[in-house]
Amino acid sequence: MLGIRLEIPQMNILLPVGISFYTFQAIGYTIDVYRKTILPEKNFFTYALFVSFFPQLVAGPIERAKNLLPQFHSKHIFNQEKALEGLKLMIWGYFMKLCIAERLSPYVDAVYNNYHQHNGTSLLLATFFFTFQIFCDFGGYSLIAIGAAKCMNFELMQNFNRPYFAINIKQFWRKWHISLSTWFMDYVYIPLGGNRCKTTKHLKNLFVTFFVSGLWHGANWTFIAWGSLHGIYLIVGILKNKYLPKVKAPSVIHTIVNVIVTFCLVMFAWIFFRANDITSAFAIIKKIFTEPGALYNGDGLPNQLLGLLCIGILMMKELKDEMNLKINFMHNENVVISTVSMAAMVSFILLTAVYTGGQFIYFQF
Repeated sequence: MLGIRLEIPQMNILLPVGISFYTFQAIGYTIDVYRKTILPEKNFFTYALFVSFFPQLVAGPIERAKNLLPQFHSKHIFNQEKALEGLKLMIWGYFMKLCIAERLSPYVDAVYNNYHQHNGTSLLLATFFFTFQIFCDFGGYSLIAIGAAKCMNFELMQNFNRPYFAINIKQFWRKWHISLSTWFMDYVYIPLGGNRCKTTKHLKNLFVTFFVSGLWHGANWTFIAWGSLHGIYLIVGILKNKYLPKVKAPSVIHTIVNVIVTFCLVMFAWIFFRANDITSAFAIIKKIFTEPGALYNGDGLPNQLLGLLCIGILMMKELKDEMNLKINFMHNENVVISTVSMAAMVSFILLTAVYTGGQFIYFQF
């Protein structure tokens, strides 16, 4: 009546940042104390620091109390070598995030969010891009977190170990999101009985663990399907090894074939992870297998080629580490080579990085 506009605020529930990750750390600590594998922490502020240690607070790695808590009780002084090593890890992490994940993200989003307008070839390329987008997004974050902690002379656990060179799904989960997979193994799989039981119960334990893993990522059928599919992969692998004869082939060829098959299985499962809903996931799969066609250019062929180039650089480095080749650039013992390599890498990031302001994928879990 007085001409005064009144804005009544709506109730919006905000979830705390990184709730899934520090909740898992708190649960792990509680169970470890209950099992008497660690002594309870008597200083509340030290425990609070363990739960909310800032480098890995938002998206992991999910640290264990037996690894991190003792570090808070020791005196930390600046260590130049560790700080430099941490910076190198962070540089590579920024390369993975800004030069690969952020560059591939627009293409993946454009195709997956409008899948009905694209053919199977474009969807297949988008799935291939997402396979590296999620690895570089989360793997990059993990390296940045580990590197930031190392700069302060703290050691966090490794979270990724060249997962796309795994020779089977079992090995993939020993290399992918290691802090989460080991958490589920220690606090879900083993308490259920692990593999020290009858085969049927062992297979059930595996499936339940991966079903819960999928559910942890979100109360959506797509995540449940993704987790269940990996559980089925593992069950089929166990039954194959038990009942089918082993294929005789040269070790190198056998390894290459296994890596390619595992990569394809993982990439197929990522369709469910990325799809907006379960109906879209099945529609995308149908299009990939039945509707070939011309590629969607998106924001231009040069941008896609640069993305492929960056993926190539990443995989060459991963292959070098996998084969344990003594070829080092940023980690070279020669100070000149190391310094020049770091400067070149930083320059490459500044020149080719994509700054979209997008958040990390795992922030939502």
